[in-house]
Amino acid sequence: MKLPQSTVSRQIADLEERLGTTLFLRTTRAVALTDAGQKYLERLEPILAALDEAEHEARGGGELRGTLRIGLSSSMAIREVTPRLPQFLEQHPNLKLELLCDDDHQDLVVEAVDIALRFGTLPDSAIVARKLARWPIVLVASPAYLNAVSRPVEPLDLISLRLITGPHNRQASFTFRKGTRTVTVKLEPAIVSSQNEVATASALAGLGIVSMSLGGCRAELDAGRLVHVLPKWELGAIDLHAVFAAGHAAKPAARAFATFLAESFRRDYGRI
Repeated sequence: MKLPQSTVSRQIADLEERLGTTLFLRTTRAVALTDAGQKYLERLEPILAALDEAEHEARGGGELRGTLRIGLSSSMAIREVTPRLPQFLEQHPNLKLELLCDDDHQDLVVEAVDIALRFGTLPDSAIVARKLARWPIVLVASPAYLNAVSRPVEPLDLISLRLITGPHNRQASFTFRKGTRTVTVKLEPAIVSSQNEVATASALAGLGIVSMSLGGCRAELDAGRLVHVLPKWELGAIDLHAVFAAGHAAKPAARAFATFLAESFRRDYGRI
């Protein structure tokens, strides 16, 4: 907003004095919302979203303005979202985007995230979600690594191989299906990465096998730099959701972005 910090600090102090409560916890290293501050923000955001909606409708419902804050993993940003942004911004040239890239989940309220992209089951009941896509789970490795080991034919053959995992599956259990057969294999990771892209890079370097959604390695598979392991066995699929904090009226820009991604993913990956 191009305001000096002293001005914002004074405005916050005046607001806290008027409300008779502390909204922020301040230390020399960080500023965070108190419980009262978070509840106050949760009550205000629907009002601000309604104002945004009113302005959007007054402009005829077609032009999006302001800033859209998007929470997503670095891998999702690099591989799937950023390449699609030119088309979205061509449709909405006056919209500004902030990409909050973190392989850990963002706090939608504290970080003021308008829309977050998340994989898998959503256990948190305090969110509203829209399913965007459903991607196959694949097990991949580099050709060099598979040529250097006994190439697996059955799921149990994986026990002798080196497993690489990302930040959310440190102890991996895989359930494979082929026809009427189902085999579950538990593996102990040899390499654990706090970032998905590093797990992919480790597989490319020939360090082992890694499981991920198809979107996380599609380019490498197409180029032959990674190959499917046990391609005749299925590992299931994982859902990708657009999520919003519960009780928050989603910004028009957030809804438009979710619809744009759903249509774009549908063209590339088929219907959910």
